[in-house]
Amino acid sequence: MGILLGVGAGKPSWAYDYFYGVERDNTAASSACTRIGRSELHQTLPIQSKMRRCLLNDNGTVNYYLDPNDSTKRDTGAAADLTGASGQVMVEIPQFYIKFEVEGTKERAMISEYPLPGFTLVPKMYVSAYEATVDRTISGTPKLCSVVNTTANFRGGNNTAAWDGTYRSLLGMPATNISLTNFRTYARNRGAYGLNDAGWNCYTYDAHKTLFWLYVIEYANLNSQLAYNASPDANGYKQGGLGNGVTTLNSATWTTYNGTNPVIPCGYTNPLGNRTGTVDFALPAEYGTLTVAVPSYRGVENPFGHVWKWTDGLKCRIQSDVGGGLSEFYICENPANYQSANYTNYVLRGLLPRTEGYVKNILFGEYGDMLVRQTGGSSSTYYADYFYTSLPGSGEEQRGVRFGGSANYGASAGLACAYTSYAPSNAGTNIGSRLCFIPTP
Repeated sequence: MGILLGVGAGKPSWAYDYFYGVERDNTAASSACTRIGRSELHQTLPIQSKMRRCLLNDNGTVNYYLDPNDSTKRDTGAAADLTGASGQVMVEIPQFYIKFEVEGTKERAMISEYPLPGFTLVPKMYVSAYEATVDRTISGTPKLCSVVNTTANFRGGNNTAAWDGTYRSLLGMPATNISLTNFRTYARNRGAYGLNDAGWNCYTYDAHKTLFWLYVIEYANLNSQLAYNASPDANGYKQGGLGNGVTTLNSATWTTYNGTNPVIPCGYTNPLGNRTGTVDFALPAEYGTLTVAVPSYRGVENPFGHVWKWTDGLKCRIQSDVGGGLSEFYICENPANYQSANYTNYVLRGLLPRTEGYVKNILFGEYGDMLVRQTGGSSSTYYADYFYTSLPGSGEEQRGVRFGGSANYGASAGLACAYTSYAPSNAGTNIGSRLCFIPTP
């Protein structure tokens, strides 16, 4: 990399050295990465530190920011209205620049606040602070939302009204049992604002990929389920991970308890504000004795685990062995062109493995694509997350992608965990999404 890496002792500090990132050898089993770039930026984390919760109006303007240490308050100290009446509870991710580089077996991901040579712009975006629920006030146009609201119009899970007032009430929970195609529609029902009049979206691949690399660069580790550690190391760098997350429920017990509907109410990590951390949640006695540590990364609650997240802007073409023998990964760069019918306006980005397994290597490349290129890892090596897939018996199928794992997936879950076995029309009680907004540049 020449001058770009010239930031050691005795080396001059040119402006275009103002980046920080990580490097890994893709033949090494360790999930740990090597920090590169300016050491002081790994300490101050100027890009990640600008992530903050806010209330976002439907037209894409910020109503107000929330207190950095307590999301139940405005940044002025006054009480915040998180019900949806004053906007959607979102995490603002600032504009920054990123570069991915491959040199032999070395892979590097680097970010900067400035447009350094070879770096590309990551526009400002908003990701829901909570797993999304649905506002059903107007039944004909349900709206995807990110709120703390325990009224019947915002009931989560599979919307079972008969459970209201019981131990398995779905009031205040994220919404599930909704297909990707409907999640997309419900998000767009917020109105034609933002990029290409398609600013409101359910969870997008660009948003998830951005969160993934911000996390990896901050913690210099690919294993998001490492034990949470609030203290920096001796160099002032972040260490550890986000913990197990909500991934340790027993499948049979969860099914009996509430049919694998959500168990963590939206906003449970509000006491953390914008901070990364975990908040313990004890499940009701009817489930049994179990306490889970609910994670939040820079204000993004449950970035993995609890419920799967349907994700838009990417899809897979999975062919049978006799129908072509390929598993192709496509992305769409314009959210106005997201659809679940064909591959028009989608670009082929690479080939995926034909069998499932723990992620050993991702596609990476110039775009930092995080879909798997090679399996063969484990729950504690390489990316430490699992890739799920299946093959049709004949012909080919279009598949959607959901990320993160759900509450019973254990060590298989994590930021790099992906599932490519179902069509975008699939729905399930343990499958949700997030809400995103992409402003017009």
